[in-house]
Amino acid sequence: MTQNLSASEKNYTPQIIIIGILFFIFGFVTWLNSTLIPYLQIACELETSEAVLVTFAFYISYAVMAFPSSWVLQKTGYKNGMMLGLVVMALGALLFIPAAKARDYSMFLTGLFVIGTGLALLQTASNPYITILGPLESAAKRISVMGICNKLAGVLAPAIMGAFLLKDSEALIAKVEALGAVERAVELDALAARVINPYIVITLVLLALAVFVKFSNLPEVKAEGEEESAEGHADDGKTLFSFPYLWMGFIALFLYVGVEVMAGDIIQIYGKSIGISLDIAKHFTSYTMVGMLVGYLVGIVAIPKYLSQTTALKWSAILGVIFTILAIFTKGYASIFFIAILGLANALVWPAIWPLAIHGLGRFTKTGSALLIIGIGGGAILPRLWASLGEKIGFQEAFWIMVPCYLFILYFATYGHKLGVKEKE
Repeated sequence: MTQNLSASEKNYTPQIIIIGILFFIFGFVTWLNSTLIPYLQIACELETSEAVLVTFAFYISYAVMAFPSSWVLQKTGYKNGMMLGLVVMALGALLFIPAAKARDYSMFLTGLFVIGTGLALLQTASNPYITILGPLESAAKRISVMGICNKLAGVLAPAIMGAFLLKDSEALIAKVEALGAVERAVELDALAARVINPYIVITLVLLALAVFVKFSNLPEVKAEGEEESAEGHADDGKTLFSFPYLWMGFIALFLYVGVEVMAGDIIQIYGKSIGISLDIAKHFTSYTMVGMLVGYLVGIVAIPKYLSQTTALKWSAILGVIFTILAIFTKGYASIFFIAILGLANALVWPAIWPLAIHGLGRFTKTGSALLIIGIGGGAILPRLWASLGEKIGFQEAFWIMVPCYLFILYFATYGHKLGVKEKE
């Protein structure tokens, strides 16, 4: 059953709950990276710039697979696409078992890439789906609800996996450094094996959820004008380049995901770099996620009743600039606090950019959504740039790269989302 949900208010609470479950899974799997970075740095004996390849392998898959995901969705529809994405994620999680047994970093990265591939398909389907599932003016509110599911998982994932993977990490590091080559390898092999059971559980959960989605009552929805064929409008001359605001949204999303990953995934390794024990730093990602949860709650209450999506986006960008500068100029736990509170500044950026960027795309909605999903690749590029820069000038000073990112988001909120709108209308 296909339904056009361009404007009408309908009760899709059960469907929103299902999509919320999917967003919880996104969050749990995504924010495991914050724990995997220091864990694999120890287990595979990596430099910081090598360890952040965890985020590179994971997020670059979005850039590589987004347009293929769009093509898949054209064939399968949103619902079957979500199911297929979960199966692909399960296959990626399975790769962690041989990777752990061999303590092979490249195989871990391959598993992360495959997981990211499945998530690219899931995200390409679920983000426009939840945007379409109701009126545009409250889309940021619905995405904020999804964000709560996502970031609640982000609070839990580092705490749960940190307890498994980074238990007594400082004592382990000291012990390993004192061992000879053979004993050192045995100890690190045992550390690598810690990841096997959790990822077996993750694989089974993903497969069970795929079956659940397959037999769920999710309707197949379309954006206004999406059901019209490209052939029927071949003479209108429109292409994806006819929507400059979409491209501005793509750049804004690329930069946003980069700064979000730095605030969430990088905070643990940053804490370690400034002398904070990893036994303490392993909890820092959860603090960032709490900040994001608070921001999402503000979005649910305030949008659109008290704040428009664009106003929320402007203030998010301004707070991002302020908190970043304070993180650079303060020391120790104060600096960590301002990185963590970037979660509050970041929370409403994705929910606001997404509907502003895909509004009015009509038959280009799936392709435009795929373009935005490519923007998630910012989570691969910017942390890698931060690490490389940090090894040269200092990790704290390297956070300066976040300031122009927030300034561009401010530009998109003020002017960029309007580019080409008059011509479109």
